[in-house]
Amino acid sequence: MEVKAIYKFARISPLKARDVAREIQGLRVSHALDILNFTPRKAAFLIGKTLKSAVANAENNHEVDVESLVVKEATATDGPSFKRFKPRARGSAGAIKKRTSHISITVSDDIVLDDRQARAEAKKAEAKAKSAARKQAAKKKAAAKKETDGPSSETAE
Repeated sequence: MEVKAIYKFARISPLKARDVAREIQGLRVSHALDILNFTPRKAAFLIGKTLKSAVANAENNHEVDVESLVVKEATATDGPSFKRFKPRARGSAGAIKKRTSHISITVSDDIVLDDRQARAEAKKAEAKAKSAARKQAAKKKAAAKKETDGPSSETAE
């Protein structure tokens, strides 16, 4: 079951929030919370609050086991921008956009493998296959060398 939590009008730029949100996608909730607790950024605090809210929604509203939850999706989209002006030289004004974002997190109890873990497992399997192919090629080469060395050494004696 998928459960969603949204933090609207967060006073942080979506670019800054997206950097942190990408880090927790695909991770188990416990691991994602650990990462967020030790990330020294404002976005980590805000995303952590939203993640805790999603977990509470799943636990209380849908009676889902918290240990089995995985962060399926974590996004930070554009919210409205506050427009402010700063006085500049010769009576002009410089525009300042104070950006906001909408942070949404979806958690799921379906078993979803972390992208990094999936890539690591695929890389290990590929390395294992290459290693086996090299060993096989070395055995064939050694057998071929024995065949060629065997008769020539007998004729030399």
